[in-house]
Amino acid sequence: MQEAIESIRNAVISGKRVDAVAAARDALAAGIDPGAIMKDALIAAMSVVGQKYSSGEFFLPQMMIAARAMTEVLPIIKPHLVGDAAKKRGKAVIGTVAGDFHDIGKNIVKMMLEGAGYEVVDLGVDATPEAFVDAVRREAPDFVLMSALITLTTQSMKRAIDALDAAGVRSAVRIGVGGAPLTQKLADELGADFFAEDAYACVETCNRMLA
Repeated sequence: MQEAIESIRNAVISGKRVDAVAAARDALAAGIDPGAIMKDALIAAMSVVGQKYSSGEFFLPQMMIAARAMTEVLPIIKPHLVGDAAKKRGKAVIGTVAGDFHDIGKNIVKMMLEGAGYEVVDLGVDATPEAFVDAVRREAPDFVLMSALITLTTQSMKRAIDALDAAGVRSAVRIGVGGAPLTQKLADELGADFFAEDAYACVETCNRMLA
């Protein structure tokens, strides 16, 4: 069992999608618990990838191909998950804010959250304050995660947070912000609950807040 789990984990870390999918299918055929595949292979792999990215050993392209490998394995094991293993860790609404059309960072955060067991509602790019408000009312998420890559559009984060407050749903969620122009100081000024400098830090912060 351990060898099969390691095979999946190593394939995901290396970004080898075909190998990861094949190893996952073989593991299921051999009767290995899909919950163990999720926890000890996929989640563990993305934790390693996140650590390597944070330390500078991995760069953005390596992180992205690993995340894509992980997302190709997820549909294979999800139908087999039962009980506790099938339960979502939490739910997050994510989007790149109004006026900003960059989605690479957002997509990596989304993939890593899904790999960590979260349900993610993706609002895409150029998401208006109203879109965030509607999503919170409709989805009742634990987190609202906002991304911006342009300095000017960080003010769209402020407008979205103010809109959530005006709609009376601000206190129901924890808001995280990220992207190249963001700092902890700016996040505090915007009224966010936390700032994450990369996808790994975002997932770790969400996990810590739910715990």
